[in-house]
Amino acid sequence: MMKSIMKNNLKKSALSAIAIMVLLYSCKDSFLEVPPTGTLNQQLLANGTGLEASLLAAYAQVNGRANRMASPSNWVWGSIRGGEANKGTDPGDFSDINPIQRFEALPTQGVISDKWNGNFEGVARCNATLRLIGIVRKEPALTTAQVAQNLHVEAQARFLRAHYYFELVRGFKFVPFVDENIDVTGNNLVAEGIDKVKNDKEIWDKIEADMLFAATNLPEEQSQVGRVNSWAAKAYLAKIYMFQGTVAKITAARDLYREMINPDGSTNAMTSNEKPWGLVPNYADVFKASNDNNEESIWAYQAAANTGNINNANPEFDLNWPYNTGANGPGNCCSFFQPTFEMGNSFRTDPITGWPILGPNGEPNYNIGNEQLVNDMGFETGALWDDVNDKNEPIEYKAGSFSYVSVGNRHMLYKALSDNQLVEPGTNAAVWELIWVEGKRIGDLLEQSVDPRLDHSIGRRGIPYLDWNDFPGKAWIRNQPNAGPYQTKKFVYYKTDRGSLQDNSSWTPGYTAINFPIIRFADVLLMAAEAEIETNGDLNAAHTYINMIRNRAKNPAGRVKDGTTDAARYVIEPYLAVGSQDEMRTRVRFERKLELSGEGHRFYDLVRWSVITPNYARDVINSYLAYESAKLPGAFGGSGDGKGFSSEDAYLPIPQNQIDLLGADILKQNEGY
Repeated sequence: MMKSIMKNNLKKSALSAIAIMVLLYSCKDSFLEVPPTGTLNQQLLANGTGLEASLLAAYAQVNGRANRMASPSNWVWGSIRGGEANKGTDPGDFSDINPIQRFEALPTQGVISDKWNGNFEGVARCNATLRLIGIVRKEPALTTAQVAQNLHVEAQARFLRAHYYFELVRGFKFVPFVDENIDVTGNNLVAEGIDKVKNDKEIWDKIEADMLFAATNLPEEQSQVGRVNSWAAKAYLAKIYMFQGTVAKITAARDLYREMINPDGSTNAMTSNEKPWGLVPNYADVFKASNDNNEESIWAYQAAANTGNINNANPEFDLNWPYNTGANGPGNCCSFFQPTFEMGNSFRTDPITGWPILGPNGEPNYNIGNEQLVNDMGFETGALWDDVNDKNEPIEYKAGSFSYVSVGNRHMLYKALSDNQLVEPGTNAAVWELIWVEGKRIGDLLEQSVDPRLDHSIGRRGIPYLDWNDFPGKAWIRNQPNAGPYQTKKFVYYKTDRGSLQDNSSWTPGYTAINFPIIRFADVLLMAAEAEIETNGDLNAAHTYINMIRNRAKNPAGRVKDGTTDAARYVIEPYLAVGSQDEMRTRVRFERKLELSGEGHRFYDLVRWSVITPNYARDVINSYLAYESAKLPGAFGGSGDGKGFSSEDAYLPIPQNQIDLLGADILKQNEGY
């Protein structure tokens, strides 16, 4: 109950922060000094109440608010560009995303301006808070409590400003750094002179300085769970180091991770609500509203449903739900953000070792032949396979013919790989390719083995979709030829959440109380492993960290069930021994892909790894584009054969409207645009 109260209060306070600020100004007449229209007089806000209101406004911007593409979920910028998901839906719905998926971004696109504007709005709110602190500190005879509050607010504001600039830098690379001291004049919240600040240099040092200040001055625990603490700042600072990609910075990150995590995986750190960092036992529980603010949640933006204001709920994924579900499924609209064929294949495992199906140098062998994940692309919901199946074929099966086998309510469709007379369907994998399986498992050894995280991350036909029902396939997909056969599954509300942890007061039932974890322990653990590997440090610790993630995924209690039986053939095992540096690098990079799929990390990981492994992003993304565009040629417009990804695509173009506003001598466009 206390967690819920704190969570709701923080959301309500953040949302009402601007209203408080306006009220404070409107209650006072001034005949001597009139701030410009639409601004607030700093002197009226320079007190404890005003500081808190201003700070909460800075927190409130974290999810992007009116600028949805500024959200840290980065479902477009990190996951779609990273090959984890297609835009989905119809080609004409939110068509501004289409060029992003094909790496044909233009400086005039609204979604790119959204990313820029939303994060700079966050910067502006942080700067407004920091300017207020400067005024308060000039007051005579401050009490010890006031001095402490000023420092506490400043540390949070600088954490948040570092976050907004981190998002801007990894999105656009060169951005103007505007702090609270840019030509501020008068007693209002307007900073003058920001139109003269150029984007002609990297600003990593500024971001580091803000986050280091936060790490040094924030407390370990907070009165409200949504507020950041010192350990969150240290985790974020290490991430900032990792993204710069040099040996020196990765070494600095490694040393910081060693303060947080011991070689055996135990931790010295805690969440702001005083829980020691750890992995929740069941993978699916990371994404459940009923399990928000758990030991794995290092920093998450807070959401609450049914508070009387829809803006308190998580608006993040209101488009990213199965389509046309009616009362039998969640969301009902609009089929955006559908996982890719390539991402589905990535979860295939070797049935003997339980490891990913990769080549000796990490090649995606899971995209070859029978290793590809079986799917129902092109098949109608409700039908078995009568349209393609001849159940009265003679004994002499021809290559390419189909045969349908049922055992109870277990339905299997096989395709003959060669002419044969004696080998019955489903009895030999060298002769028969399993095309599709549906119904309750009977333990057949020819069924494809998969990582259990597949069915927590991707909705696929015949597998239970949370607690709703079995995913029906095409019926819940708006346009399968444009988007593929899968649906997203993370951050989807459960049937049992309806009306409590999900809000029905808006146009869509897709507003929820599910927090979005900006930093979670699994992410930190894998980055810590990566830092050890790249510095050739403690590879045994890196091995332990990776296997902690895999062992959690292996947990039988955490698997998707069909009744009491595993819903698919789940085969996953930890790695047996420490490998070479190159082998360990392949392991940790692929583990991040599996563990964090659909959470907005992938594209940014590929880009930063290219500092260590030249052309890494180019090679991985173009391989993905070639594969996926052959499956969905309409959605990709031939990008697998055309422009594809080049080094210029690592960063977005500076919005043209900003260059037009400030001038090309102030804002310089990124290369390639």
